[in-house]
Amino acid sequence: MSKIAFIGLGNMGLPMAKNLVAAGHDVTGFDLSDDAKAALTEAGGAAADAIADAVAQAEIVVSMLPAGKHVESVYLDAAGVLKNAKAGALLIDSSTIDVDTARKVSAAAEAAGFTMVDAPVSGGVGGAAAGTLTFMVGGTAEGFAAAKPMLDIMGQNIFHAGAAGNGQVAKICNNMLLGISMIGTAEAFMLGEKLGLDAQTLFDISSTASGQCWSMTSYCPAPGPVPSSPANNDFAPGFTAAMMLKDLVLAQEASESAAAATPMGARAMQLYTQMAEAGHAELDFSGIVKALNSN
Repeated sequence: MSKIAFIGLGNMGLPMAKNLVAAGHDVTGFDLSDDAKAALTEAGGAAADAIADAVAQAEIVVSMLPAGKHVESVYLDAAGVLKNAKAGALLIDSSTIDVDTARKVSAAAEAAGFTMVDAPVSGGVGGAAAGTLTFMVGGTAEGFAAAKPMLDIMGQNIFHAGAAGNGQVAKICNNMLLGISMIGTAEAFMLGEKLGLDAQTLFDISSTASGQCWSMTSYCPAPGPVPSSPANNDFAPGFTAAMMLKDLVLAQEASESAAAATPMGARAMQLYTQMAEAGHAELDFSGIVKALNSN
């Protein structure tokens, strides 16, 4: 049994922390929400009123936070992790943030004598609850090896992406591709419908032809062909358009920093921005088909 501090008990963090509790670990959580802390204690964990209290005796610190500014504050502030964690604690940040901040915080942790990995996830709230997340891990080989037993509890597919920050690189590249492919899939089904080809026929053909992709076969944006897809549930989210937009913005920031040409990523960001500005940010990201149809 390990003593774990879990910082950030939101829609993703809380079920992840609960899975660590269910596996027999001693988990103390911190969040700004009293309801979130209460939910963890009801599941058998404990709650702290401050980050410093949560991490003081922890052997492992896991965080799941909204953005880079929150990660930087939680780890680098005087009342944060690096100043108050137990010497030798392993630090795992599973937030999806910008690459530069991930590398800055990791370097500060290393300078303070800690081992840290960035380990953003794919799989959504459902994957967090089921313990089937995919983790993309940046950090040293030793850090990855130390983190993997905990990540195995919370996830199903654990990948070492390389040096510090590379977990974030893998996440934003993957999700940029996902956003682009969902838009292309939505356009294809929309065009087929307007030209008189029903969705099931196009699916049957294209899902076994060169147009096949995950956005079609697992998450089809047209109602009918994939019963479990959000298109058959009024686009209730598994992964919201707002979350996709966040990742596309991060990808564009990274591409500018690296002087990499990503014109399709830039256009995907523009289309999801339009979807959000039209009031549909909380729909599933596959609901981009509705935004395209309204143009």
